[in-house]
Amino acid sequence: MTKKTIAAAAAVSLLSAATLVACGGGSSDSTPAPVVQPTAAAPFTAKIIGLNDYHGTLESPGTFGQTAAVPVASRPPVGGADVMAAQVAALKKANPLTVVVGAGDAIGASPLISSLFFDEPSVETLNRIGLEFNAVGNHEFDKGTAELLRLQNGGCKTVAGQPDPNSCKGASVGTPVPFEGAQFKWLSANVISTATGKPLLPAYGIKTFNGVKVAFIGMTLKATPTIVTPTGVAGLSFRDEAQTVNALIPELRAQGIESIVVLVHEGGFQTGTLGDINGCEGNLAGSPVAAIVKQLDNAVDLVISGHTHAAYNCMLPNASGRNISVTSASAFGRVLTDVDVTIDPATRDITRTVATNRLVVRNDPAITADAVVAKIVASYKALVSPIASKVLGSITTDLPNSRVDGACNMLAGNLIADSQLAATQPAGFGGAAIAFMNGGGVRAPGFTFASSTAGEGDGNVTYGEAFTVQPFGNSLVTMTLTTQLIKDFLEEQFAGCLGQSATSTRFALPSAGFKYTWDGAKACGARISNVTLTAGTNPVEILVDAAGVVQNPAKAYRVTVNNFMADGGDGYSTLVKGTNRLGGAQDIDALTAYLGANFKAPKPAYAPNNNAADASTPRINRVGTSTVCPGGANVNP
Repeated sequence: MTKKTIAAAAAVSLLSAATLVACGGGSSDSTPAPVVQPTAAAPFTAKIIGLNDYHGTLESPGTFGQTAAVPVASRPPVGGADVMAAQVAALKKANPLTVVVGAGDAIGASPLISSLFFDEPSVETLNRIGLEFNAVGNHEFDKGTAELLRLQNGGCKTVAGQPDPNSCKGASVGTPVPFEGAQFKWLSANVISTATGKPLLPAYGIKTFNGVKVAFIGMTLKATPTIVTPTGVAGLSFRDEAQTVNALIPELRAQGIESIVVLVHEGGFQTGTLGDINGCEGNLAGSPVAAIVKQLDNAVDLVISGHTHAAYNCMLPNASGRNISVTSASAFGRVLTDVDVTIDPATRDITRTVATNRLVVRNDPAITADAVVAKIVASYKALVSPIASKVLGSITTDLPNSRVDGACNMLAGNLIADSQLAATQPAGFGGAAIAFMNGGGVRAPGFTFASSTAGEGDGNVTYGEAFTVQPFGNSLVTMTLTTQLIKDFLEEQFAGCLGQSATSTRFALPSAGFKYTWDGAKACGARISNVTLTAGTNPVEILVDAAGVVQNPAKAYRVTVNNFMADGGDGYSTLVKGTNRLGGAQDIDALTAYLGANFKAPKPAYAPNNNAADASTPRINRVGTSTVCPGGANVNP
């Protein structure tokens, strides 16, 4: 269905080459080219290559299947910046009228090979992969706006006015010195500087194909302030995604633009079990991105999304009821989205989209890894290897970052919570009795038993592996919470409860000795019961009884969380009420110290039920028989 009404006007020659520009406020000084009306000509096909949630994953993140049904042993190795670059080049060769775009989180929560160097390697490899426009994701704000702008514009990282030794390593890896900055444009129409009232970065970018302009609107999820440390988003406001897009339509049409693509760092999940990367089981029902699309002006042709690290290929209804293409390419460079769009020069409209999610297969004989990118990755790996390959301790089995049961326990999160309790338990370091770790802060894949490519041996955990699981550099905060506040904190894990986002159910992971039960069928504020604490040789203490009644509501406990949670991150607003705060070590330092002191040979390896208190029942328990851990708005699937 054609959605436009503006017809072609003056006769001019078609442009044979594609051109691009970033527009719409922010820091860009680019000036949009004059409006060019193409002559009547036959429709043509342009290609849009999409990616999302790269997270500085320079090396292959492992294997991945086209569907969940593919046996693990049969899944091919995927990803890696060198093969991503090669696959993009192959797609461009098939159609020179191509643009490469991203849906956010190019940086942040990155493996040590990128994060140690302030994610400059992520930007340098994406430059050579050919990225042109990228929506700003929440992780782009992990280190604040000044650092994001440095990565956009280039220049070396400085500390107290002095160059940081881990920045600007181009002389060692074969990239320019000083750091070149992003050759792509970060876009974010809905992130507004409160000082200027304008977008922090350009609202949209434009690329011209055969004289027809295509606009790419960049959009950051409006919930970013709830999942980023407050200092990272200070001085910024985040506006509604759909409203922001719709408000830009008249501005774009005034420039003669009728082909419009939205790059949004917000997503959803398929609801079935097949997990086909080109599937759309359940049509992303109840997901934030589906809600956004349902409000979009009919002018929007295509939505490339991200954030949830899911792969899907959907046709979803917009505000007019017309189905438009909505895609996501998993995460970590495992998948690329290949979209062929048919453009009618007479109306300047995208009249058809055909999207295909393609695995970035490393052992595809038709694809030869890009040698330039491979050299950059190898050089950074050589720089980081002495640190990354150091063995910290050992484990007896995989400790994944996935939820292992319907109650929402997570083995990797348990280990991290235990390490944070150990770091802050001594009186001089906080006197903590309990620690909680936010699930979203435990990154994939968790702790794996199999040896990594560093060759450390099965069961051993290296610093590089630990850092991959804990890459944020958060510091620990120990605070005083009453029993009532602990109960409130547990209640606000559920979507829409006590200030929690209406679309996010978020279970934190408790340290050993702390247990509770939840019942998603009950009302907000009444879902938590059987909260107990076993500390050392002390008898079991009941904080909340089986009926959900708080015992001794005013009793104080010392509780440790990371600074992100302490400041209300992930919707945990109750933690802001904590008193007598004491700062502590960084989370990665607590983790490495805990592994080294307790689980390094000749001491026994860490086991999931390492603590005697975990032997009888899990830390988190659930009423009912569901084996599915709820997420999003659903608190009781």
